Amino acid sequence: MSTLEENIAKAEAYLARFRKDGVLNHIAGEAIPAADGTTFDIISPVDLKVLAKVAHGKAADVDRAAQAAKAAFPAWAAMSGDARKKLLHKIADAIVARSEEIAFVECMDTGQSLKFMAKAALRGAENFRFFADRAVEARDGKTLRADGQVNFTSRAPIGPVGVITPWNTPFMLSTWKIAPALAAGCTIVHKPAEFSPLTARLLVEIAEEAGLPKGVWNLVNGLGEDAGKALTEHPAIRAIGFVGESRTGSMIMKQGADTLKRVHFELGGKNPVIVFADADLERAADAAVFMIYSLNGERCTSSSRLLVEENIYDRFTAMVAEKAKRIKVGHPLDPETVVGPLIHPVHEKKVLEYIQIGKAGGATVAAGGTKFEGPGGGCYVSPTLFTGANNQMRIAQEEIFGPVLTAIAFKDEDDALALANDVQYGLTGYLWTSDVTRAFRFTDALEAGMIWVNSENVRHLPTPFGGVKNSGIGRDGGDWSFDFYMETKNVAFATKAHAIQKLGG
Repeated sequence: MSTLEENIAKAEAYLARFRKDGVLNHIAGEAIPAADGTTFDIISPVDLKVLAKVAHGKAADVDRAAQAAKAAFPAWAAMSGDARKKLLHKIADAIVARSEEIAFVECMDTGQSLKFMAKAALRGAENFRFFADRAVEARDGKTLRADGQVNFTSRAPIGPVGVITPWNTPFMLSTWKIAPALAAGCTIVHKPAEFSPLTARLLVEIAEEAGLPKGVWNLVNGLGEDAGKALTEHPAIRAIGFVGESRTGSMIMKQGADTLKRVHFELGGKNPVIVFADADLERAADAAVFMIYSLNGERCTSSSRLLVEENIYDRFTAMVAEKAKRIKVGHPLDPETVVGPLIHPVHEKKVLEYIQIGKAGGATVAAGGTKFEGPGGGCYVSPTLFTGANNQMRIAQEEIFGPVLTAIAFKDEDDALALANDVQYGLTGYLWTSDVTRAFRFTDALEAGMIWVNSENVRHLPTPFGGVKNSGIGRDGGDWSFDFYMETKNVAFATKAHAIQKLGG
């Protein structure tokens, strides 16, 4: 295993190109600056120093990218599913070949620890392989028979699409959106989050080096209010896939309304992990800790509310607190680090403000609750657990998106369900119980798009991914992704003569 010093040296070698040349847009196969020549700086959350200058794309750049995607669409859509399958597997191979570079760059760009980012690139390759294998059958439909009629359904790619990805695990989430779009036959304009754009540049570069035709995949960096708005309003873009905050999703829906854009939103969450007294408490505690403190708590599926049956509440929260206190906070490239620095000083300030809100509201800090003085002086926050909380507190209702867990006691099954559902979000839920009948009852009534019983978030790629209420619209994964990126057509054939009404004769 490499040491921290060795890893930092490797990261600096990988980052040298960005420090020297900046982060360019990528349109119609060309790496180019913004049309007006402007840039913005991105900083590393480790030491707050500038990592690179990034092309500041705006409406003119988005228009150029959208036109490139429109021009490339007919040939890409006409390519056979088998040919797309082979090409997407080549992209996956190339991702694996550069997985270390991707991981190291992502660690320094986002603050996420190498412990998790080392696997993120490989997960991205798995996404490409999964949808590559389904590209062959993406157009397939059904045969539906009626009396005197046979109906054939088929699917076709919707056209150029916009993909807007978040800053928390940008590489993996970009592949999760882009791989099915390409497998379906769509062309793409990708706008990554402005806080962490580096691996998006690597990804499009990898794809074209693997043989992806120019113009099929275009990248425009920029801010939400300029590049993002231009993308969601552009008439050549037929759909927007977005991962991010619920408020931003609402804005995108409004901006895309005039052009009747199809939208797919994976938005925020305030997800409960519900622990009954009959659960395997040690496993439940490990899962709860993993789902809130891994990835710095900066994940939409984090279990940020801990609902515990009252007769085991003190015992269970003490278990969680002890585990939280033992978590190593440190440099993201330290192989032992679990929690690295948060993405940006703006976000660190938000998380620390919520910790103060929790204290002021009367909750007890059972672990953490402070800024952590980590190496480099960056955006470090200690893994935090609040106990003695209630569901009306802001820390129980609002998405903090950091390593902060709020524990609330419940009396019985009905009380647990009421607490779990009493938020504006409904992305995921985690239920721990040994009572099978309770598990069926509870999951049936829990308002969430995805629920894991006696498990942390273990993703199975063919299953649907998405939420209800303010947590999103639509589903990703398996065939559900193709439902978004493709249009369905039905053709009806008469198989015998039938009576046709005669009008005017």
